[in-house]
Amino acid sequence: GAERTELARQAADADIEIIGLHWLLAKTEGLYLTSPDAVVRKRTGQYLIALADACRELGGTLMVFGSPKQRSLLPGVTHEQAFDYAAGVFRDIMPALAERDVTLCMEPLSPSDTDFINTCAEGDRLVRKVDHANFVLHLDVKAMASEPSDVATLIRRHGPHAGHFHANDANLRGPGFGPIDFVPIFKALRDSGYDRWVSVEVFDYKPDPETIARRSLEYMRRCLSEVARTR
Repeated sequence: GAERTELARQAADADIEIIGLHWLLAKTEGLYLTSPDAVVRKRTGQYLIALADACRELGGTLMVFGSPKQRSLLPGVTHEQAFDYAAGVFRDIMPALAERDVTLCMEPLSPSDTDFINTCAEGDRLVRKVDHANFVLHLDVKAMASEPSDVATLIRRHGPHAGHFHANDANLRGPGFGPIDFVPIFKALRDSGYDRWVSVEVFDYKPDPETIARRSLEYMRRCLSEVARTR
């Protein structure tokens, strides 16, 4: 409503493009993707549709589903049951998201965050199960760093099917703030044909957001320049 219109105006005045929403179920109650309770799953789906409305009003076209605390396995729920529950929620809301021109990106997360959808392969399996153009894979460097395969290999394998990309380090900071080299990562993105947004995502906000954004951008630009020289 009016608040969303004002937020969109403020972003435009600051020359900021809002591309979408992330951490969709944070600070919610009574919502859970893999709950055995059909009413809870239905309510969760309806909330995601409401978020798609907000996303569009703010000018965005994508939503990233991470939300580890609202997807981890509940007592008595097997992984396959959770997989079917999640697929059902996403499948049911896809027509509504397609009407709003919003794409939902499923984010595999590391085992330290959740015990449901920890690898790109598992995420890809869920995407294929839902089988809708508006439900795609999301790639996150920190999460991929927890897999046995190296990040660049995973990007070459899954990048062509990804709808969004998080640049961060395994140390919870931004690109360039830790040991992960982003030159092979950006080269793999280029080689995979990925041509969408790359967003910086951090969990450690030291020293401050402005410094993180500036230094992350400077570092990524240097990496991209190096990648460009390898053509």
